[in-house]
Amino acid sequence: MFGQQLASGLATGSLYALTAIAVVVVFRNTRTINVAQGDFSMIAAFIALLLLKAGFGYGTTLALTVVASILVGVLVERLVMRPIADSDWLTLFTATLGVFYIMHGVAGWIWGRDTKAFPVAFDSKPIEIAGIVVSEGHLINMAWAAAIGAVLYVFFRWTKQGVAMRAVTDDPETARLMGIPVRFIVLLTWGMAGFLGAFAGVLLAPIVFVSPQMMDEVLIKGYVAAVFGGLYSIPGAVIGALMIGVAENLAGGYLGSHYKTATAFAMIVVLLALRPQGLFGIQKRRDI
Repeated sequence: MFGQQLASGLATGSLYALTAIAVVVVFRNTRTINVAQGDFSMIAAFIALLLLKAGFGYGTTLALTVVASILVGVLVERLVMRPIADSDWLTLFTATLGVFYIMHGVAGWIWGRDTKAFPVAFDSKPIEIAGIVVSEGHLINMAWAAAIGAVLYVFFRWTKQGVAMRAVTDDPETARLMGIPVRFIVLLTWGMAGFLGAFAGVLLAPIVFVSPQMMDEVLIKGYVAAVFGGLYSIPGAVIGALMIGVAENLAGGYLGSHYKTATAFAMIVVLLALRPQGLFGIQKRRDI
């Protein structure tokens, strides 16, 4: 029982991690909590569903969905966030909240508000590993999440753009004086949010099904994981997401399904009471 819940929790947490990382990436370079991050995933899931129904293969569908989702992130930055880039945090937060409601409304208008099943490309037959029964879907999702994490590590560690994003996070004014195109880096940040949103949407769609509200609870869990890790730390967001996934699955298995969401919030309340800056945060951060 415990091993089963642990495996399921890690699989669930790995998908929360994609949203948590996107929240952290945007926040680090813009000081903005992107409330619309879940809707990037929701739009991506609808696009993927349309492409699959049109006869495209899964590989082509995923590639086209990622491109479309990156474009959504870029358009949000150029059309909504860039004109108000120098505003205070509350204005920026309110803008992303507006984008959230606009995307919800547009998705409901175009595709309707009923829940739609998403076709799966893997065998639903469970696999037994060391006495623990795990679905093939869980293994695929964890593998994709791990692969994306490795790509992000290489990007931030070894690429020019990744190093520039880290520099903008540390000190945007100094980065600008050193010739780093801060506006482009912010644009790249929102594009990365779209990239992560595409994978989160496609991987979660077979589990939560496709609807305008499909990512609402996942966004909350991803945000909680980001805060849990410290909001500036990508590894912290990943660890927070995995801990929340495991904790809520254990609570659901031993206490009842209605305790799952409450457990995630109980964890963040206890953590913030003991360590307000999060697991990997520091006590004071500069303002951008």
